[in-house]
This record gives sequence, structure tokens and C-alpha cells, in this order.
Amino acid sequence: MKFPAYMFAFLVFPGFVFSAVAGLMAGWVDRKVTARLQWRVGPPWYQNFFDILKLLLYKETLIPRGVPKAVFLGMPALGLAAATLVSTIVLITSGMPKIGFIGDVIVVVYLMLIPPITLMLGGFASANSLASLGASREMKLMLSYELPFILALAVPIMKCGYVIRLGDIIAYQRLHGDIFASLSGGISFFVMLLCIQAKLGFVPFDMPEAETELMGGPYIEYSGKALAIFKLTKAVMTVAIPAFMIALYLGGIKLTLDGIVKAVIKYILILTAMIIIKNTNPRVRIDQAVKFFWGIVMVLAAVSLVLAFMGR
Repeated sequence: MKFPAYMFAFLVFPGFVFSAVAGLMAGWVDRKVTARLQWRVGPPWYQNFFDILKLLLYKETLIPRGVPKAVFLGMPALGLAAATLVSTIVLITSGMPKIGFIGDVIVVVYLMLIPPITLMLGGFASANSLASLGASREMKLMLSYELPFILALAVPIMKCGYVIRLGDIIAYQRLHGDIFASLSGGISFFVMLLCIQAKLGFVPFDMPEAETELMGGPYIEYSGKALAIFKLTKAVMTVAIPAFMIALYLGGIKLTLDGIVKAVIKYILILTAMIIIKNTNPRVRIDQAVKFFWGIVMVLAAVSLVLAFMGR
């Protein structure tokens, strides 16, 4: 592929434009389902797009006095770039397993760490006590879910012959069946689902943002284009992380009409599971989240790893 083709893949499809649009639509589904469960009508499908355009075009980007501008304004852009790169790698490799590179699974995991880190640094750079508290909660939350997430990730790697190339994991599943269908794969999938609930900042793990307590936490001083970029980062990650799970546990995306429809259904099912968790659980305290991930979730991840080692 030539350089312009890579730029098109990163900026348009399946990168930034596609992932952002799909993520904003997923956000609308989340808001609509939540509204229906609460006996409300909910917003129209274009509401999230209008909100982003309003922030980009009509709202001023205010910078608090005395903050390091490079960090304050650079963190949203860095987070969006990392999220877009994750989406591009995962979606391309899911559809074309032969395209990829050795260790791309590890690269994707590292890139997934960048958006929460940029959120933390942006919050700490805001010179606001509530933003710093939210950033501190984000840091503790990330430290709590990352180890179970890595242990869960080790299960498909182990079951596919200790490969760390996403294309090889997908190719193995197309020959031997989905990892999700095994006992260890099912438990590992559930563990990763809980971890991505926290990675995306969904209830019950939205304590860093906690609008009723911290008025947005790390986002409190952000406005205009900078806030829009943070929201776009979350939208892109809402597509990228479930797509990563589909590649690891459900065989990726076959580039046929039937395969694409099945992949969309798989994504909708994962999104529905996250929405159900979000609407059936209250927000937990940060100490409760740490105990939860280092307790029962860690145990489940370890059990799935042992079962995978036993070949089950």
C-alpha cells in the first residue's frame, strides 16, 4: 500500500471518520436505551453530532490562568491520535488478518493506555482541585483494571499457540472455532467486558467523571474544541475496544456481506451488555472498584488462565 492509502485508512476508513461516526451513533443508542428504561423519550439520532459541532464551531476554548498550555491542549489531541490508531489497526487486521505485524496485540494494549493517561495529565494540568481529584481516581481505576485485563488477554494468546499477532489469533479461530465458545474463553471474555466498562468510564465505574460529585472531574476546565476532542476520543474507543474483543474471542470480521452483518450483530450484543451493566448498577466508590477488580475479577481472570493452560 502507498502512503496516501495509509493516510486514508487512518483519517477516513476505518480510522478517525468512520470510528468517530460509529462511536457517536453507539453513544446515541446508549442514551436512547437508557432513556427508554427511565420512561423518557431520549434524544434524536443526530443529537451527539450536533453537540460535537457546537463545541467545535461555536464554543470558545477557555484556558485557565497559569496552566501549562502545551499539556492542557496537547493531551486531548494525543489521546485522540492514540484511539484512532487503535481503531485503525484493530479494524484493518480484523477484516484482513494477513495484514499486521508481529506483536501488534502488545502495541494495541499499550496504545489503549494512552487515552486514560492523557485524561489524567489533562486533569492534573487544569489547576483545579476537582479535576485533580478526578484524575487521581482515574489513575487508581486504571491501576485496578489493567492487571485483570492483561490476564484475560493472555487466555486467547495461550489458546492460539502463544501468538502475539492479532491476525494469527483470528486465523486460528477461523480454523478451530471461536475462543469464546470454550470455558476459559467465556470466563476471560466476561472479565474483559468488565474491564472495558471501566476503560470507557461507564457506570458503575464513572467515578473519575462523577458529574453529581465532581462536575466532570478531569473535564471540568475543558471547553470548546478541546472538550470536543475528548468526547471524540471516547466515541472512537467505544468502537475500537469492542472490535478488539470481537477479534480476540469471536473470530474477527469476514469481509463478506454475511460476515459484516454478523460482526455488526456481535458489536451490538457487546454494546447492549455494557448498557445493561450501566443501567442496572449504581456508581461505586473508587475503593470499592479497586477491591472489585483486585478481588473477584482477578480471581476469575486467574481461573480462566488456569483453564486455558489445561486446554479447556
